Amino acid sequence: MLAERIECLLPRVQKPARYVGNEVNSIKKGWQQVQVTMAFAFPDVYEVGMSHLGLRILYHEVNKRQDALMERVFAPWTDLEELLRQEGLPLFSLESRRPLADFDLIGFTLQYELSFSNILNMLDLARLPLFSRERGEEHPLILAGGPCAFNPEPLADFIDAFVIGEGEEVIHEILDVVRDWKQDGRPGGRQEVLLRLARVPGVYVPAFYTVNYREDGSITSIGPNREGVPARVTRRLIRDLDSLDFPTAPIVPFLETVHDRIMLEVLRGCTRGCRFCQAGMIYRPVRERKSETLLRQAREAVRHTGYNEIALTSLSTADYSCVAPLLATLINELGEEGVGVSLPSLRVDAFSVDLAQQIQRVRKTGLTFAPEAGTQRMRNIINKGVTEADLEAAVTAAFRAGWNQIKLYFMIGLPEEREEDVAGIAALAARVVEIGRREKTTSRQVKVTVSVSSFVPKAHTPFQWVGQDSMENLQKKQELLKELVKKNKAITLNYHDARTSLIEAAFARGDRRLGAVLYTAWQQGCKFDGWSEHFRYETWREAFAAHGFTPEDFARRSFGREEILPWEHINSGVSKDFLWREYEQAIRQAVTPDCRWYGCKGCRLCPDLEVDNLLQGGERA
Repeated sequence: MLAERIECLLPRVQKPARYVGNEVNSIKKGWQQVQVTMAFAFPDVYEVGMSHLGLRILYHEVNKRQDALMERVFAPWTDLEELLRQEGLPLFSLESRRPLADFDLIGFTLQYELSFSNILNMLDLARLPLFSRERGEEHPLILAGGPCAFNPEPLADFIDAFVIGEGEEVIHEILDVVRDWKQDGRPGGRQEVLLRLARVPGVYVPAFYTVNYREDGSITSIGPNREGVPARVTRRLIRDLDSLDFPTAPIVPFLETVHDRIMLEVLRGCTRGCRFCQAGMIYRPVRERKSETLLRQAREAVRHTGYNEIALTSLSTADYSCVAPLLATLINELGEEGVGVSLPSLRVDAFSVDLAQQIQRVRKTGLTFAPEAGTQRMRNIINKGVTEADLEAAVTAAFRAGWNQIKLYFMIGLPEEREEDVAGIAALAARVVEIGRREKTTSRQVKVTVSVSSFVPKAHTPFQWVGQDSMENLQKKQELLKELVKKNKAITLNYHDARTSLIEAAFARGDRRLGAVLYTAWQQGCKFDGWSEHFRYETWREAFAAHGFTPEDFARRSFGREEILPWEHINSGVSKDFLWREYEQAIRQAVTPDCRWYGCKGCRLCPDLEVDNLLQGGERA
């Protein structure tokens, strides 16, 4: 029996708790009592996947149905993978220890381009054909969703259907389609159920679309190749978050995860309009939950999990219009029980520090700000809406309030960036140290951690037309920063490997031709590419070369204004004309104010998708 054989393997792996299942609040259903079975597949290790809010939400949505079940599977670490291959055992789900091949559907979440090789590896471990065209009626349907699905083309060879947008409603429509098809006797086989899925709003079936290229690799057309399939697939979104049944009894893992706490989603979407930020475009408009809803959810989650920390999550939690009274009530009610509250994302302003001070009443937390760029010119280009005076006021308030350690996030390689913009990062960090030493109220040393990532152009943003900075330039900028901060012992500099950013950008901006590259790279051993100890840069370059490409062909190429983009047939709701205007605004260093407070800016999402910003009011916006 598979379950017994797996049990024999677990004492031989580094972290067996990743694979045992049976955690508090996990759900086991009898397979004979349901009509549709689905596995949620996270293409990274358990500790990362169990920190994903989307998993918690969809696990709850599916398992509350009487006719369906959802179980979990994560990418096994290399030790268990080796044992599975040695023993000839398939990849399995945690809840029932069933082979993945037994499920009706397997749904991958696409959070990060460097997880794509793990998808192929998991399908192979599951003993499933990797290519969609090679799967028969006896195989599960392979779905994928998440932010990377907004450019689905690099995975088009491997995924049967992509879900574009938010999944809470569309997941039920997908399950209904599969259930009804099975009840009808599976008429028309796999092609028929895929056609039914393609007619569900927000579902994209790549096999039903044809892409034509010119000799230079530019695209001449993307369109349906059969009747009844939409020319463009429009993303799904939830208009009112309070209408959702949010999970207040999430699974409590046996081992520490990346985000080991209750996650309370206070709002969804952001309209600040940072021009580099894909999430700010594909998740708009802003939709806030009511405070009373959040308070009820917090109380229930504490009761069902025993966690002693609640994270108020969103793209920018301090923007929640009722954040101050919500925070005060949570701390007053739950603080006596030792339950703390954290804000993962803070604006660069003194108000955020006021919020952080409230949090300190229960538990000491770190303080992180994201100026993103080192000069005002560059912040205007990216529409960050933050000044150096804002940052100085925020860190002054923080040091006066007793903090002595502050983290700052920046990016390099942004469009129109100059050397002085990079040097400005070091100067800004030094200024924060200077303020800390001036305002220091304790004997502890002031410490400033500077984390610098390399900009990756993403689909559906104003910078989607711009090629990535060269890897050589990015590495030179990293060296410049190292040189500028090395004498200041109060500053710690961290930065990402520019080589991983190059591969990420290639897949973020790539098209269907990358499917062959990905397959070759996986065959040559690429997996866990987001983990530095496993990333094989030279192997990736060889995989690109095997098909006549370089990563730079996709990462660094600039698109023309009228050019058909690889993701042209995916409608995020934000118009292409608006994104281009924002790109032109960036070149002019002009700022576009937030539409929540300064009126519509013409992105077309609200009228076209019949939705609007939904705010709950409160003390501060």
